[in-house]
Amino acid sequence: MTVRLLHLLGSPVLRQKSAPVTQVDDAVRQLVDDLFETMRAAKGVGLAANQIGVARRVAVVDIGEEDPPPLVLINPVIVERGDEDETAEEGCLSIPDIFGDVTRPLRVVVEALDQEGKRSRIEAHGYKARAIQHEIDHLDGILFLDHLSAVKRSLLLSKWKKSRKGQTGYLKEVTPEPAGEL
Repeated sequence: MTVRLLHLLGSPVLRQKSAPVTQVDDAVRQLVDDLFETMRAAKGVGLAANQIGVARRVAVVDIGEEDPPPLVLINPVIVERGDEDETAEEGCLSIPDIFGDVTRPLRVVVEALDQEGKRSRIEAHGYKARAIQHEIDHLDGILFLDHLSAVKRSLLLSKWKKSRKGQTGYLKEVTPEPAGEL
């Protein structure tokens, strides 16, 4: 497993619609492992392949012990959305330190392939449903900022540009914390 570089807002791959995976092979399984490793090192709860520069329809979600198990989503499709929505704050590893309130369905049903290429149907609620929708948006080139009003988006983009003053490029190295002593 490898911790990969994160692509930040401004990187063209984040706005690209990801290509479907035609076969779940060792390269795709390695990509899944790298996504989990990078996501955990960055202390995220989800990560899409294009966030590490790979425009393929692969994402992972792990919101922690409160709602296991971790999910592998290869070619995910939302097949059902609940009637009830919730507005909550979202952030993104590709847009560090920027947050906005996004309204999403509280419940989704997703069909996807797992790491072994088996089709599964997942029903998720609450925070896990939000994380899944956020990652599927990434695979379609959509960022959480796109769900905000034009005024709010403009304010957050201005804040982002100010925070990046003097920095060039759109890649961020993720450094995992060293393991603690026993």
